[in-house]
Amino acid sequence: MGEFYRLPPTVGARISRGTRPAGSLRRVTKYLYPPFSVTADVAVFCTVDGDLQVLLIRRGKDPYGGCWALPGGFVDIDEDLDDAARRELEEETGLSGIEVRQLGAYGAPDRDPRGRTVSIAYAAVLPTPVEPTAGDDAAAAVWRSVADVLADGECLAFDHDRVLQDALASLA
Repeated sequence: MGEFYRLPPTVGARISRGTRPAGSLRRVTKYLYPPFSVTADVAVFCTVDGDLQVLLIRRGKDPYGGCWALPGGFVDIDEDLDDAARRELEEETGLSGIEVRQLGAYGAPDRDPRGRTVSIAYAAVLPTPVEPTAGDDAAAAVWRSVADVLADGECLAFDHDRVLQDALASLA
């Protein structure tokens, strides 16, 4: 149930008045500030010969190693969300200078097996495809037909199938 934490004396006194010396280790079942991570994921689209395409990466590492995913990753502690989305897009695909717009937030408690992670999703539309180059923890970066991805029932990593559906709806 809880975890052991060393609490500041003033906080410790409020939680367990007089039962233990302030600042001692105690089991708490509620977090004062819940630990979780924030990621930024980007759905990038373009049209090639009338076919809507989405930019996907093949994950090079677990979780979901070898699976397809939208480009994205963890937001640095001192980083703006929009900057993180653009940075991750560039690190994993080589695409830079892309205008992104915030799509929504995804925070199901079990969306990432590494722990509680909230993702801020972004969407971008390019007038023409730019050849991606896989980098960072992406084993590959490719343009895939949205129709093929949806028709194959292909499982995207995390909840990226939902993000993709929402991004498509935002294009309409």
